[in-house]
Amino acid sequence: MAYTVQERGPSNSLDSRLFFRDASGRVVSPFHDIPLFADKAQGVLNMVCEVPRWTNAKMEIATKDPMNPIKQDVKKGNLRFVANCFPYKGYIWNYGAFPQTWEDPSHTDEHTKCTGDNDPLDVCEIGTTVASRGEVKQVKVLGVLAMIDEGETDWKIIAIDVKDPMAEKLNDIQDVDTHMPGFLTATRQWFRIYKVPDGKPFNVFAFDGEFKNRAFAMDLVQKIHEQWQRLVTKKVESGGLSCMNTTVEGSTYGSTAEEASAAVTKFAEPSQGEALPPHVGNWSFVKDA
Repeated sequence: MAYTVQERGPSNSLDSRLFFRDASGRVVSPFHDIPLFADKAQGVLNMVCEVPRWTNAKMEIATKDPMNPIKQDVKKGNLRFVANCFPYKGYIWNYGAFPQTWEDPSHTDEHTKCTGDNDPLDVCEIGTTVASRGEVKQVKVLGVLAMIDEGETDWKIIAIDVKDPMAEKLNDIQDVDTHMPGFLTATRQWFRIYKVPDGKPFNVFAFDGEFKNRAFAMDLVQKIHEQWQRLVTKKVESGGLSCMNTTVEGSTYGSTAEEASAAVTKFAEPSQGEALPPHVGNWSFVKDA
């Protein structure tokens, strides 16, 4: 199914939002309504792109807002941008999330011994094309990196668009090292240092920073999908998350088309906001520990 996005509010502002509609024009949640699997038999999954490659704005699915639009993260009242940690410019992949997944903060992972981060499962799409914000890509999973972020498990799935020219060559995590030498090392280093310019410590990783393979990652995706299923059927408390949806069968949070549309129209029509702050283009130099 094709999805379109609808901008609301002034760009580059606290009130900027990106809502989703399905092919019928119905407002849908990218957290709950877009299916995880585009083709389960072939192992093809839907990925929602939150941050296109080379950009800096830390955009994310707003898990606590009705219909879960994409919005920019805020820190101390200001829009949040990731630093350009030399030699990396912004995000080095198309970054986003798998719909219909949720890392349960009450669940302690058997491998990392840490709880989930209360968000959808993060995805780094490593293909050649720069995605657009809100684009729903069909991807295949290659592997996963287990980052520990301030005591919480924050899995990073490595995937590639199935239409990408490299997709035929990349079928498991070792193929990335073969055909894209240095890329996995750069990915691990990016996640290790990206918060340091903001005064945070270096991130650490489970498995001594080893990327786990496709089989491990697909098993993980299924488990985190099942955690989401418990969330939308009220088997666990939502804890402030918005589970409002318009299509999920068996969900006790189902909403009418009118209720979903009201979540959109509470925000102003789209308009040109302020320019990006000048510091967004600056380099940050991080001395590794």
